[in-house]
Amino acid sequence: MEVVINRDYEQMSKVASQIVVEVVNTKPNAVLGMATGSTPLGLYQELVRLHKEEQLDLSRVTTFNLDEYVGLRMDHPQSYHYFMREHFFQHVNIPRQNINIPSGTTSNYPAFCEWYEQRIAQCGGIDLQILGIGSDGHIAFNEPTSSLSSRTRLKTLSKQTIDDNARFFERREDVPVYAITMGVGTILDARKLVMVASGKAKAKAIAQAVEGPLTSMVTASAIQLHRDATVIVDEQAAAELTMRDYYEFIYAAEPAAPRS
Repeated sequence: MEVVINRDYEQMSKVASQIVVEVVNTKPNAVLGMATGSTPLGLYQELVRLHKEEQLDLSRVTTFNLDEYVGLRMDHPQSYHYFMREHFFQHVNIPRQNINIPSGTTSNYPAFCEWYEQRIAQCGGIDLQILGIGSDGHIAFNEPTSSLSSRTRLKTLSKQTIDDNARFFERREDVPVYAITMGVGTILDARKLVMVASGKAKAKAIAQAVEGPLTSMVTASAIQLHRDATVIVDEQAAAELTMRDYYEFIYAAEPAAPRS
């Protein structure tokens, strides 16, 4: 795992976007796993800028989103369909037929979850999965105690997650209780992971995910098992990392590292 510490949110977002660009430049038909939430927003804004100003071509890219609230229609302002369309998809040239987001209104959730897994496999698997992290250390909607080998499924949200997300809704009781989400095992199948985190509210979760024990109580800790994971944080989110000096030394020395 590589930990990259940036001075602020803007720099963090640009560093993360460059990893996405490298993957797409290397493999124009790359399969990208997308995350929603306030933290990846800067990353998406930078990709939009690169598309518009520097001709970043995403016309052969396929995307799979991590999750969606159950019960929200695609046009609901708090649905992840709406979020992705407003902040990313309508501004770039990814073909609509290449965009995959879990359905929050399907009539058969088990069948849809199975189809979603099959669809990822049919597309050759996810090349790069973008991740955020919850304040309790969860990834996607894999709440504490989720199986670290779990696949796409229906999940009941924890009180902490509902409380954290209530700020996006008019009332706390409007926050859905269920979500459809990729599993931890699904996420770990991606060839590369990039996790972004910003602000002091995420400092404890990042320290647990990067340096804590591997545990289902902090599902983000599963990234420790991944062969190619990069965690990109700002100063505040890095505040509780005990090995910070080492991470900064590795990153500074990286250009001089021996290449096989």
